[in-house]
Amino acid sequence: SAWQEDRYSSLDGYARDLVEVCEELDLRDAVVVGHSVSAMTGVLAAAAAPGRIGALVMVCPSPRYIDEDDYRGGFSAEDIDELLESLESNYLGWSAAMAPVIMGNPDRPELGEELTNSFCATDPDMARVFARTTFLSDSRKDLETVTVPTLILECEQDVIAPREVGAYVHAAVKGSELVTLDAVGHCPQLSAPEATASAIRSFLSSGAR
Repeated sequence: SAWQEDRYSSLDGYARDLVEVCEELDLRDAVVVGHSVSAMTGVLAAAAAPGRIGALVMVCPSPRYIDEDDYRGGFSAEDIDELLESLESNYLGWSAAMAPVIMGNPDRPELGEELTNSFCATDPDMARVFARTTFLSDSRKDLETVTVPTLILECEQDVIAPREVGAYVHAAVKGSELVTLDAVGHCPQLSAPEATASAIRSFLSSGAR
């Protein structure tokens, strides 16, 4: 009931939510674990509330999904236009078709089904706004603002955030650590939870944190 389209038509709205949670709980030096575009929300929140957020864990992050000049985000502008048109015309059908692609791991169809169910449980109107905000966002410049210890997790194969994106984020965030998980797909927290958790624990217990 608190959702407002204008607030959530940019990633700043989500970052403000995160900052407000940190302030309400009076968190200090918190670790933000963000998946995909939510990793960029963590970046914005860390810049907006220094002291509240002490480290970032970016799981398959993407600051920009559209290819541009010498940057490879994984999609052409035409690809994104078609994706958004498909989502807006038939969200449930889009969810059923895209979730297995995003998840990867076709030999484990239950993972794709879990992600499909998660998508379908989302209000379609909210999902359309979120998708447009996500796939049209460009947070590359924001990466330069990161000053806290940062772990970047990527998968061996990821159609949403290819390894070129992980390398770009790693180069843009000074002092960051990049770990390539022995996993396939865009959601290693579902497909390879033990490896994902192990990498995060190692980062948190290391001198980098």
